[in-house]
Amino acid sequence: MVDRMAGNPGVAVVGVGMWGRNHARNYAEIGALAAVVDRDPEAAARVAAQHGRPARSFDEVLADPEIAGIVMALPPSQNLPLGRRALEAGKHLFVEKPMAMTTAEAGELLAVARRHDRRLMVGHILQYHPAFLALQGLVRDGTLGRLLSLTSTRLDLGRIRREEDALWALAPHDLSMILGLVGAEPEEVRAEGGYHTHATIADTAGVDLRFPGNVRAEIRVSWLHPFKEQRLVVVGEAAMAVFDDREPWDRKLVLYRHRLVDRAGVPFAERAEPEPVALEAGEPLRRECLHFLDAIRTGAEPVTNGEEGLRVLRVLERASASLAAR
Repeated sequence: MVDRMAGNPGVAVVGVGMWGRNHARNYAEIGALAAVVDRDPEAAARVAAQHGRPARSFDEVLADPEIAGIVMALPPSQNLPLGRRALEAGKHLFVEKPMAMTTAEAGELLAVARRHDRRLMVGHILQYHPAFLALQGLVRDGTLGRLLSLTSTRLDLGRIRREEDALWALAPHDLSMILGLVGAEPEEVRAEGGYHTHATIADTAGVDLRFPGNVRAEIRVSWLHPFKEQRLVVVGEAAMAVFDDREPWDRKLVLYRHRLVDRAGVPFAERAEPEPVALEAGEPLRRECLHFLDAIRTGAEPVTNGEEGLRVLRVLERASASLAAR
């Protein structure tokens, strides 16, 4: 019998690498962790012991009727084959981004989830960040006015991948946020990359997007940058906002009521003082975990469900095609 806090469905975390360990910690603290799984038995045993939960095989957790959800923190190539098995076993499924390696794979995973009436959620964690949620509110309530442009940067040094390039490893977060704020898919996608450590795997990438209504967005990602930068700038006709995740909580989201005014037919930028937006501090991953548990419990569709994950992948594929054409 799984010992967990009343009302919480039991979940198994599959893959206890750096990010999987964070999932295991959060679900254990919530009282929902039922088991951990990893192809490295020593790693699984170590994480399991930390949280007083068993290390089990993938087959064992699929066969356990008390485990309602599977949380997979694996290389994206494993999301379809293992995710399909989980869904077919009647488990609700959470997969870390990107949802799959292709839109075809993502569509297949989504179809399996629909066929078995299971919730499918994708780990676009910044959709659950208090600063992003507040930024969404500024867009929805009209504080920023009509959107003009969005600029997102995700830069750091290290964690150089070989299964995926910088575009697929880093940009899903930025695309998820931008698509969520604009509320549409881009009409045009152009991308370019820098190939410095591998002939065919981009270490840096830039993506330019044009949306209906002439809304423009750009994304810059790199794992060859001297310092960490995670910033989203949103410019509207009435005001501008900056979400900078490297800042302390009282400065993570800042509103600038700068505006353009017409002076005798000449546009002029009228500056205003920055206004930090009050936020309730909270770990985004914890909120994401609670959201998955709520989806399991109530049957509600997650914010970052399979359809949202597929939209992000469609843009990623278009960007990849643009990279390959250059």
